[in-house]
Amino acid sequence: MLRRIPGAKTQTRMQWGVLCRNAGAKLVVCACLAALAAPPASAATSMLHKPAPVFVRTDLNHRKLDLRAYRGKVVLLDFWASWCAPCQVEMPRFAAWQRQYGPRGLQVIGISMDDDPAAARKVVEKLKLNYPVAMGDVKLGESYGGVLGLPLTFLIDRRGIIQARFSGEADLNAMEQQLKALLGR
Repeated sequence: MLRRIPGAKTQTRMQWGVLCRNAGAKLVVCACLAALAAPPASAATSMLHKPAPVFVRTDLNHRKLDLRAYRGKVVLLDFWASWCAPCQVEMPRFAAWQRQYGPRGLQVIGISMDDDPAAARKVVEKLKLNYPVAMGDVKLGESYGGVLGLPLTFLIDRRGIIQARFSGEADLNAMEQQLKALLGR
């Protein structure tokens, strides 16, 4: 239905009317699709105490990154992006943990959710990360219950079971305590 806009020429009124009608319809369709596509709120938490979804990627240094290769190690799996400020606060701490706890069996793995590998490489170089980083995508994110916000970090035990999930700006001291408990097992 076209709406009459007082004082506007007929052609302009028609264009705005069609635009408004289409924008409203698109908004409704987008909202419905988002609701259907979003995993249930419990999907991410239901992954706790279950096997971590395996994946094979090529890291930013062009090496094969296979999660299965890290069985027997405690894995800190971190989903991040170059534009995410809390991510860039956490990552230097994760690099320090890799140095400190790596000899005890920790392996940090970063998954950049950036669209452009160049943006991820820039952050890796700037922060001098000492752990592998690979590019993520929607499919990998969905396998971990959906990456609906960043940072998103998982602690995976030596058997490949997800033991903890941290979403958003996490309490790094609490995360480190859980990490140390997993390393002690």
